[in-house]
Amino acid sequence: MSRRNKVAVFLIVILGLAIFGYSLRDVKLNILIRDFASIHLDWLLIAVLCMILYFGLEGLVVKIFVDERMGHYSFKSAIRIPLIEQLFNGITPFSSGGQPAQLIAMLQSGIDGGRASSVLLMKFIVYQAMIVINFIIALVIGFHYMVSKMSYLSLFVVFGFLIHFGVIIGLLLVMFWPQFTKKAVRVILSPMRWFGKAERMNDMLTRLDTKIDLFYEESVQLLGQRKLLLKVALVTFLQLMAYYLVPYFIMLSLGYTQANIVMITCLHVLIVMVISIFPIPGGAGGAEYSFTVLFGSYITNSSKLVVAMLLWRILTYYFGIFAGIGALAIKPDQLKPHKRLPEHDDE
Repeated sequence: MSRRNKVAVFLIVILGLAIFGYSLRDVKLNILIRDFASIHLDWLLIAVLCMILYFGLEGLVVKIFVDERMGHYSFKSAIRIPLIEQLFNGITPFSSGGQPAQLIAMLQSGIDGGRASSVLLMKFIVYQAMIVINFIIALVIGFHYMVSKMSYLSLFVVFGFLIHFGVIIGLLLVMFWPQFTKKAVRVILSPMRWFGKAERMNDMLTRLDTKIDLFYEESVQLLGQRKLLLKVALVTFLQLMAYYLVPYFIMLSLGYTQANIVMITCLHVLIVMVISIFPIPGGAGGAEYSFTVLFGSYITNSSKLVVAMLLWRILTYYFGIFAGIGALAIKPDQLKPHKRLPEHDDE
């Protein structure tokens, strides 16, 4: 882990502590201690297990893709990928560092860079598709509640959805219409010619064309493996469900046993969509505010609302960051390529 990344982690922790401190400004210490002491640990443990399951299922998706197309990939190596992704997503604006970090982690296992990139792209496509599907369901169920509580927050939700939907559309264009995508990329990037050298621009377009062609070829192969695609989609859907259920079990741990599991899950989906558009790593500030606003009607005790927010943020954000730091220290196993049968000469 580079010095720059260590500084980023340190700053993220300091920022988080500052936000937590601000959230606790109106809460008496003795009441806070009482609320923490009264937590039902069995329900909280289930919330922790949901996060572990979330990381484990994403590791399983990586393993499924690699095992199917390249060779035996140990689960120890596969589970490193989502953990490292969580770390670098958590310390970079717009979660931009996760994809490059995953690629480097897969290269450490001896996986070819081109194939590693295609696996990550396929995983990303399925993940984005499941996010959009879950969001549409949550939008139908919980959007009216969000509008009634805070109408302007709903604008961020819609904007976040449009971003994710746009990503899906862009990926589908590459998968089914690569020539059009190349032309669209040239149109979109044409203003850059005014600020840079023509040679550099041409080199960049050539590299993009190569990546689009590679992505298209890999997409065609994946679409031809419908059973594999269905399996990965199902695992990804379960992965996201485990993540979205975390606030529900946190509420049960605080004694709110009458919580509506469907509504709580849908509200969490909407919060995640809001967080995704904040440029600050982890959506710091916006995430905490969104949680307290949307869950304030369910958790009417102000002290317990803060406790719920703290537990949620620790499990869904900081847990992944520190687990990712631990994953960096683990040496991955090398990929064992598929054995090819020897060719026999015709006699």
